[in-house]
Amino acid sequence: MSPTDASTDADTDPTATGADGADTLDLRLPDELVALLAESDERTPRATHIGHGERAPDHSPGTVAVEDLLDGIAAWGPTTTDAGVFQLVPVRLERDLPLISRWMNDPAVAAFWELEGPEAVTEEHLRPQLDGDGRSVPCLGVLEGMPMSYWEIYRADLDPLARLYPSRPHDTGVHLLIGGVVNRGRGLGTSLLRAVADLVFDHRPACARVIAEPDLRNTPSISAFLSAGFRFSAEVNLPDKRAALMVRDRALRAVL
Repeated sequence: MSPTDASTDADTDPTATGADGADTLDLRLPDELVALLAESDERTPRATHIGHGERAPDHSPGTVAVEDLLDGIAAWGPTTTDAGVFQLVPVRLERDLPLISRWMNDPAVAAFWELEGPEAVTEEHLRPQLDGDGRSVPCLGVLEGMPMSYWEIYRADLDPLARLYPSRPHDTGVHLLIGGVVNRGRGLGTSLLRAVADLVFDHRPACARVIAEPDLRNTPSISAFLSAGFRFSAEVNLPDKRAALMVRDRALRAVL
């Protein structure tokens, strides 16, 4: 199954985690490597999953925190965009599966994600991420209190994609789909991609680049990435598609 582009401004996402459990390495990191990574970087505490409108738990000084590979996405909090207040909320299967499955059955999304069908198909895609070691975190994108997009934030340097380009430690990948037709084609993909890349840079100090790999056929998606400050780096052959490797550099954040 292809992890792929979803709808970004048209709107479409990249490779899921690849977005697809099939693209993501099945091997868990050795405990020793996890410990080494935790010791070598400043980490943000992992918060429990939060519901829409809920505040992330407060981590007061002295609190013992659990580390993760993506620096506590649940605790990143909201950010202000041109379209309103936006927040990444980690997926809860029992709460979010019907909505995400409905989005996956939209023909514009299914053309790239290839996850159409009953809820069990989407669940099979989500569970390896939710039950995995934290290298890929599926999230709802909540804009002004309304869930309207699906995201996967993942460690590109720990993904099979890393074999296909000169990866660097802590490269962070994004996959995106805009859920409702009403939210497509009006620039939201660009605004949200920029906002999410900024969130990554703000909360993952060790990350120097945000990576994406939309399908080359998905020109609206590629256009949204370019408008959000990503640059086209290369064409890469993934198992299920020919992709455009898009990169947003921390060093150029202030000028793009």
